[in-house]
Amino acid sequence: MAKKVSKWFRIGVEGDTCDGREIDANDIKQMAETYSAKAYGARVNLEHIKGILPTSDFRRYGDVIQLKAEQIDDAAEPLLHDKWALYAMISPTADLTQMVGDGQKVYTSMEIKRNFANSNKSYLVGLAVTDDPASLGTEMLEFSRKAKQNPLAGRKTDPDSLFTVATEALIEFEDAPETAPSLFALVKQKLSRKQASDDARLADVHEAVSEVAQYAQTGLDKHETSLTDLLSRVDTLEKSTAAEHDALTELKGKLAQTPAQKFGQRPHATGGAGVDETVTDC
Repeated sequence: MAKKVSKWFRIGVEGDTCDGREIDANDIKQMAETYSAKAYGARVNLEHIKGILPTSDFRRYGDVIQLKAEQIDDAAEPLLHDKWALYAMISPTADLTQMVGDGQKVYTSMEIKRNFANSNKSYLVGLAVTDDPASLGTEMLEFSRKAKQNPLAGRKTDPDSLFTVATEALIEFEDAPETAPSLFALVKQKLSRKQASDDARLADVHEAVSEVAQYAQTGLDKHETSLTDLLSRVDTLEKSTAAEHDALTELKGKLAQTPAQKFGQRPHATGGAGVDETVTDC
C-alpha cells in the first residue's frame, strides 16, 4: 500500500484559545517559520490525549511534516477574512486515513508552545483531531475561563502550552510522491512525451542526455576519488620500500669495508713413528 500524505489544509486561525489567552498573527507566522519535523516533530493525537500504549485508542495517528502561514482572503468567510491561518501537511497512519474517509475526526486543535527552547518564538508541538468541536470549542473556552483549574491542563505537553479552539478541517489524502526516481524512469519520462513539437522533443532529448551525463559524472567522480586514494597508498608504499632498500645498501657497504681476519692452521700430527725415531740397542 502506497504511503499517504495530506494536501495542505487549515489547522488553526489567529484568535482565542481554550484557556482565555489569544494567539495572534505573529504566533502563526513564527510556527510556520520555525517548524522542523527533524528537530521536533509534532504528532497527531485524539482530543489532545496522549496514550502511552501503541494499542490504545489514544495512540498517535500521524505526523506533521510541513507548515505554512497564509492570510485568509475569502469573501465566503467574512468572520475570518484577513486573519492569518496556519496550514499543514501531515503523514497519517492507516487508522487516521480510515477515520477521515468515514467522515470522523474532521476538526483540529493546535497545541502551541511559546518561547520554545528559549527561542522567544512560538512552535507547534502537537495537533489534535476531534469529531466533537464542542469538546475543544467555544463552550470549553468559556468553561475554562471560569474554572479555578483548567480542565485541559492534564493533557498538555507543557503547563504553558496553549490549545486552540477546534477548527473544521478539510483533510484530503493522496499517495506520497516518489522521492528518488530511477535513472531509467527519468530518461523514459523525457523521451516519451508524444505531443511535443520537434523542437520540444529535441529539447527533451538534450535534457535526458544531460541527466545521463550528470549520473555518469557522479560515478566518474566516485571512481576518481577511489583511484586517487589508491595512488596515494602506492606512493606511500614506494617511499617505504625505497627507504628499506637504502638501509640494506648501506649495511652491505659497511660489511664490505670490514677487514678480513687471518687465521692459521696447525700442522698435521705425524704420530710416534718417523725418520728421527730413536732405537734402543738391547
